[in-house]
Amino acid sequence: MSAEAEDRRAEPATASDELPEPTAVDPVSAPDAEGRPRRTTRRFPLFTRDTARPEGGGRAAPGGAPAPARQWPILVVLSAVGLGLLLTALDVFRYGTLLIGAALLAGAALRWVVPDVGMLAVRSRFTDMVTYTVLGTVIVLLSMMAQPDPWLKIPILDDTLHYTISSQDG
Repeated sequence: MSAEAEDRRAEPATASDELPEPTAVDPVSAPDAEGRPRRTTRRFPLFTRDTARPEGGGRAAPGGAPAPARQWPILVVLSAVGLGLLLTALDVFRYGTLLIGAALLAGAALRWVVPDVGMLAVRSRFTDMVTYTVLGTVIVLLSMMAQPDPWLKIPILDDTLHYTISSQDG
């Protein structure tokens, strides 16, 4: 390694070595330091400086309200899921899982109806609603088809299992 390279390595980083702060000037029309037009790139920046809040991710209550009141939509959904898990743990499996699925469906409804849902907003409104609806529906259907004595019987599933599982008559 040359002495010059060692000197560069030993020098502490200065403010000029850091990445430049983004400016509010349009990069296409603004010239660089030598007066030449800047090249634009479609690549993502190397370092992300900030993330955008999801659509509808604002507080669900005014800022002066206590913290739980500002996040009431997610607290409603999480409380219902927690109660469903407790029922499942207490051996009331079908009702517990139905409550969990219903809580996710309620989360989808809240995401659709309430303009600001706080931390219940994770992605875009459409993506959140589809995700909560699909997961809630699947959980409800699976809890209704759970054995023994399912409340919902789908004949095509019986036919599928008939052809995939064969009895072993020794």
